[in-house]
Amino acid sequence: MRRITDLSYGEFSANRLDLYLPEQDSFDLLVYYHGGGLSGGGKEKQAHLFELLVQRGIGVASVEYRMYPDAAYPDFIEDAACSAAWIKQHIVEFGNCRRIFLGGSSAGGYLSMMLCFDPRWLGAHGLSAGDFAGFVHDAGQPTKHFNVLRAAGEDPRRLIVDETAPLYHVGTTQSYPPMLIIVSDRDLQNRYEQTLLLLSTLKHFDVPEESVVLRVFHGKHCQYLRKKEPEGNLRFVDAVAEFIKDVQ
Repeated sequence: MRRITDLSYGEFSANRLDLYLPEQDSFDLLVYYHGGGLSGGGKEKQAHLFELLVQRGIGVASVEYRMYPDAAYPDFIEDAACSAAWIKQHIVEFGNCRRIFLGGSSAGGYLSMMLCFDPRWLGAHGLSAGDFAGFVHDAGQPTKHFNVLRAAGEDPRRLIVDETAPLYHVGTTQSYPPMLIIVSDRDLQNRYEQTLLLLSTLKHFDVPEESVVLRVFHGKHCQYLRKKEPEGNLRFVDAVAEFIKDVQ
């Protein structure tokens, strides 16, 4: 495995990413946004999963981004889009990248949803969701993120669908790349139900059902990402590797 750390993709100190790449020159790549409620976590936290993906021939770009309390909406979304554009332009310097997928877990899933459904963010870089092979939305919040609510002085339990919510933008573009949606059956309160609403909304806008893969894992929120649970790790890696392999 080749690991290249702390590559700068933007103007801010938090704009750093790490590459985990297979030894072979040709690979698919997952650009991954970490979780942590938009206020914590880090690009190294899931390194054990990235190593398992590399063993499957899938490279990973793990992205750091600005977070609360030093950042404000939409700084983290702008950073996510900036990193995707940087990867799109520069990954050729590190090998023959066949296809690029965008994804993340929890808060990172919220970011990947915003890039997928709200065309403004990638559009600022001359890109669209269709410029990427697919998306992995893992345990993301499709309504207004609870920490965006908190920063606005709202009760973080509220369910609001406004321009800060991925759901608000579903249907504003004609088509979407394939997507893998992962959620737990005992996820954060109301997260599973919100995920079903996202799926129903995609169906309502005639997004082909065969292009949207749902995986429901047993357990608590993102439990399958923790290193102390090797079986869970494999579930996530298997799901992502299978999805990437199946995307035509």
